[in-house]
Amino acid sequence: MHFQLSQTVACLSFIAGANCLSTPRSGKRSIEVRDGVTHTVFEHQETGAKIDYVTNSGVCETTPGVNQYSGYLSVGTNMSMFFWFFESRNSPATAPLALWLNGGPGCSSMIGLFTENGPCTFNNVEGNTPVLNPHSWNEYANMLFVDQPIGTRFSFGSETYESRDFGIFTESYGGHFGPRASEYIQSQKADIASGKIRGQMINLVALGINNGYYDYEIAETNFPKFSTNNNYYPLINNSNALEYISEIESQCLPGVSKCSPFEDAFLPCVAIDNKFGQFFLTNYSTHDIRQPAPGNFPPATYITYLQGPAIMKKIGVNVTYSECSSDVANNIDNLDDVVQSGVTTVIWAGDADAVCDWFGGFAAANAIQYQDQTASNQKVVASYTGNGVKGGEFKSVGVLSWLRVYGAGHAAPAFQPELALQVFKLNMMKTALKST
Repeated sequence: MHFQLSQTVACLSFIAGANCLSTPRSGKRSIEVRDGVTHTVFEHQETGAKIDYVTNSGVCETTPGVNQYSGYLSVGTNMSMFFWFFESRNSPATAPLALWLNGGPGCSSMIGLFTENGPCTFNNVEGNTPVLNPHSWNEYANMLFVDQPIGTRFSFGSETYESRDFGIFTESYGGHFGPRASEYIQSQKADIASGKIRGQMINLVALGINNGYYDYEIAETNFPKFSTNNNYYPLINNSNALEYISEIESQCLPGVSKCSPFEDAFLPCVAIDNKFGQFFLTNYSTHDIRQPAPGNFPPATYITYLQGPAIMKKIGVNVTYSECSSDVANNIDNLDDVVQSGVTTVIWAGDADAVCDWFGGFAAANAIQYQDQTASNQKVVASYTGNGVKGGEFKSVGVLSWLRVYGAGHAAPAFQPELALQVFKLNMMKTALKST
């Protein structure tokens, strides 16, 4: 099931733009009250798409004067996706717009909202009520969180966000669909500029992927290296790791380039993984090897919170929340094209994550083909600081930056929120990473 990224962005103009709400250009707007909650419904005349949302639910973002909107965008029969939009806490009328997508594949972006970079958090909180997150990314930008799955296609829009700088941020399996969405936006923008098609320009300026899964070959060969050379402790002994890598390279990878990960030709790779799985430690969290299994940070308190009937009604949802779904399609990455098009890109990762480890992220960054690739690969990594505090190591050449975050697991912003906000701001400002 695929949905239209551009429709999501465009529909925000009907939500956040007063002019569009009062005088929609091509559609019908109505107000409905359900269970005591007021919903705004806008149906687009040309496409048949419908957006149904609640304004200022009072859930999560409680900063005075900061607006929020949550609800569903429907683009066909039984085809809806949930979104939650938060205005920037600072100058929302001129602030840029950023989209957050979690990975999985098929995982809800509420994970990022409540545990990583949203306006409220349960991290380091006792009890079942979230508190405001001082390092929320809507400190700088208008933030849109959209649940999976999602695809890309231009369809309709209006002017409210047309001239805004726009960024896409994601993690984990977002290493596939983040670049895919970005590449499509860039290619459509070129076609619009040339007159080949008619459409609305989206000014994509930034792509950020933390702890991403980019490429099977890179992931398979680098995980054993991470397992023996991470800064915490070995997950497997060196001799087994070397044998593991040897079998991957000789028996698995030759067939990978000829097939999809879901085809039978991949079975030798699965067999090798199963063979060597017995040699790995098992008493650690794969999302943060510093924690014993299954890991309890970031906490999952938000799941029960979102499943509460009162909260569901306030934010305008009609299905019970679940964290992930496996009913998704496979996507491929287009990082080369995105970086070559001039989009400021950050590849970064928490260094305690064994799911999408930083060794693989570093190799993926080095594999990106762009005009500064040689200089980037030759550049020596340097210490990265935020407000004078050492937080990792990095390198930046041209529009591409790579960052390893110390003391962070798979959901890097949850572990190092202040540093993550700095990375986000620099990326949205079209600035290569630099220490502060």
